[in-house]
Amino acid sequence: MAAGVQIPGNDETIDLQQQVARLQALLEASRQVHSTIREDEVLEQVLRIVVRELEMAGAAFPGTGLAYGDEVIPDESGAAGVAGPALTRYALNDRDGKRMTELVVAAPHGRELTLYEADFIEGLALQAAVALENARNHKRNVAFARVQQDLDAARLIQRSLLPQKLPSIAGYSLGFRSVTCYEVGGDYLDIVEQPDGSLLIAVADVAGKGLASAIMATSFRSAFRAMAAGGMPLDELATRMNQHHWAEGEEARRRYVTAIFLRLHPEAGEIEVVNAGHNPGFLIEPGAATHQFDAAGPPLGVMPRMHYSIERHGFAPGTRLLLYTDGLTEVFRGDEEFGPERLLDEFSKCRAVKADGILDALWGAIEEFSEGGPQGDDMTALTLCRGTSKMEMPA
Repeated sequence: MAAGVQIPGNDETIDLQQQVARLQALLEASRQVHSTIREDEVLEQVLRIVVRELEMAGAAFPGTGLAYGDEVIPDESGAAGVAGPALTRYALNDRDGKRMTELVVAAPHGRELTLYEADFIEGLALQAAVALENARNHKRNVAFARVQQDLDAARLIQRSLLPQKLPSIAGYSLGFRSVTCYEVGGDYLDIVEQPDGSLLIAVADVAGKGLASAIMATSFRSAFRAMAAGGMPLDELATRMNQHHWAEGEEARRRYVTAIFLRLHPEAGEIEVVNAGHNPGFLIEPGAATHQFDAAGPPLGVMPRMHYSIERHGFAPGTRLLLYTDGLTEVFRGDEEFGPERLLDEFSKCRAVKADGILDALWGAIEEFSEGGPQGDDMTALTLCRGTSKMEMPA
């Protein structure tokens, strides 16, 4: 007589040869279940094994629409079909113990499952749970990789929309820096040379961050470029940009735009500024108090039929200007904010005489203040400097 193992509390004895056969069958079943990374195929493999290999009357995953065999298994509401008298349920849980689905098995002729059958299905359910979680993770990873690929492409496109080459203006130094919080962002900066020799500059910030704001910034760019080509006065440009953004609809109005427009007349040494709800621009000139270009009206898209006024100011040799978005000031160290006052102080005391050097100093001060903390918003800044002579500061 073959040796056997007696299960306490049960009259059935599992023969050692049966145990070996069961383990071999379970290993083969596990191999089949793990042979795919598609969620529906994992579940279908489990159902086929239960019905074909164990000769059960039916098996199903209620709520998924997947069932196999002659016995009708009810769905999660219990309303689909008539169940057999003996249904056994096996939970498929993930690694955190959260239920993903449930395997329901109907034994033939309404009988109870044997010890061998119950043990086999329990082992199969454990393997199926691992395979199902792996399949779901794979699906999520593929979807994430696809989204990440699209975001990387969007980031490159958005970077390509920034000025790729700065205009050369004798006696002036011009520079900018733009760093998004995420792959793409809502900050916008543009520099357009005008037919009359002036230089048109825009620094803008769409409300919010991320992809939606980036799309709105691209729409803003298209409108700005189209209007800039007409050479219209700065106040009219701001007024028309506001009306255009308002007419874009409710979602555009929720993502209003703060913007500051600047026109530089390099030969005359004069600038014109229109501030539409944006952070004040800072102007420092020799022998004079710091000047701020404050908002002349609300952000673009907030209210229709708004009119904005132009502020004119001289730009003598030794003068420098800073335009920026609020990402530079809304940097925190604990509860303390970097703030516009500290930004102005760093800009005022900066010893660099060229635009790029000033930007390096400002970013260094912000990084030192934040002590390496994460960036919380898009950060964009533009500096314009005029040397004390054309020979001293080539563009």
